[in-house]
Amino acid sequence: MKAAVLYQLGINPVYGDFPDPVPAGEDQILIHVKATAVKNIDKSRASGVHYTSYKSFPAVVGFDGVGLLADGTKVYAQGITGMIAEQAIIPKNNYITLPENIDLTMAAALPNAVLGAAMALKNRANIKTGDVVLINGATGITGQIAVQIAKHYGASKVFVTGRNIEALQKLKSLGAEKEIISLVQEDEEIIKAIQDIHHQHPINIVLDYLWGHPMELILKSLQGHSVDSSNTSVKIVTVGAMAGESIKLESGTLRSAAIEILGSGLGSLSENDIRHFNTRVLPEMFQLAADGKLTMEIHEEKIEDIEAVWNKDFNGKRLVILID
Repeated sequence: MKAAVLYQLGINPVYGDFPDPVPAGEDQILIHVKATAVKNIDKSRASGVHYTSYKSFPAVVGFDGVGLLADGTKVYAQGITGMIAEQAIIPKNNYITLPENIDLTMAAALPNAVLGAAMALKNRANIKTGDVVLINGATGITGQIAVQIAKHYGASKVFVTGRNIEALQKLKSLGAEKEIISLVQEDEEIIKAIQDIHHQHPINIVLDYLWGHPMELILKSLQGHSVDSSNTSVKIVTVGAMAGESIKLESGTLRSAAIEILGSGLGSLSENDIRHFNTRVLPEMFQLAADGKLTMEIHEEKIEDIEAVWNKDFNGKRLVILID
């Protein structure tokens, strides 16, 4: 079969021939892969920095994808073998059947972004109807999805921050408020903008993809805000650290405001959380996408071009590899 083959850590996978995968037992089945997204975890495993990096070579890359079972059923699954290939092995009883009318490219692009948005909002922040959400660093792929999911879960208002003004403007069409917060402003302007929002529409949830200095500014903005019946606390849920892995946090900040700081990632989610994600959350999001109610920007490339496009930046679009 044809596949994206990695010959050593730290180099790009290449398009080439690889032996057809063979299921090892009755609990494994073949999938004919049609599309798979290239995500940070895929790149990290191939570069050797992830704890699940490849140990033997050559190896087929690709963590998950969508395709057809032997009977033609459209499914999403995580692969036992690499998924950027014409065929892969998946668990027999651990896949999600896709809506018949869903675009397979969209289905391949969604899961990782949904994990980074829906689980943070629902399982960690316990979002409720009417909540006001601030998404810090919303211009990325996951941020785009988070805006839409927050509205789907009942957020009354979704405010967004980011450095890319054009991308921030686009988020308005996905449900974000018109008062966007540019992170290219002076610190004092950013703090005042958040304080003004928090005064008029008390923030319940901060969904954070940046950490670092932008989070320090948000904490300063929330400092000293008194608790009232409409806003018992602010839950800050950090999902990423694109602006830095550490922050300066003074004790007085936490003592002067009702703030809870949480993290959302595989290590913070229980087995029940993951089961809920696979059985309820992700199927729901696939159906929303099939109904045209959930969207994201995607850049498509053919598997033949995997080496050239592997490390390219497509300006906030998810790279999806198509396989004939």
